[in-house]
Amino acid sequence: MNNGNYPEEYLRDILMDVSSIALVGASPKPERPSNYVFKALLDEGYEMFPVNPGQDGHEIHGRTCYPSLLSLREDLGRSVDMVDIFRSSEAALQVTKDAIEIGAKVVWMQLDVWNEEAAKLAEAAGLQVVMNRCPLIEISRPSWEGRFISS
Repeated sequence: MNNGNYPEEYLRDILMDVSSIALVGASPKPERPSNYVFKALLDEGYEMFPVNPGQDGHEIHGRTCYPSLLSLREDLGRSVDMVDIFRSSEAALQVTKDAIEIGAKVVWMQLDVWNEEAAKLAEAAGLQVVMNRCPLIEISRPSWEGRFISS
């Protein structure tokens, strides 16, 4: 556990390696950070999947929303590379357990989301973990060379 001191290369490598992201806590409301981040990552070229039980079957930025990671995997017939958690620190534990169950490679907890137990569980299962960071902020850094649209 590195207490949030992630080398830039670690974060960049994750964001260069993943292509599909499930954003848990996605909101259809444009004023919500999860909505903006979802759209920006979609525009960046990532295959995005919104997850929010209250929005099941509705669309967020043209993508069908799923009630859970488990239902997403069932519908896709495969996993996603990364689970981006826009939920509380407490809720991150269950989301992480679900991410492990579906075979995700990365658990990324958004700004102000920090759960040591979830991180230890994910790392023990072989997943990469990021806490208290936003992937959009990371790909917006001047040093980002981009995988898709950004350069």
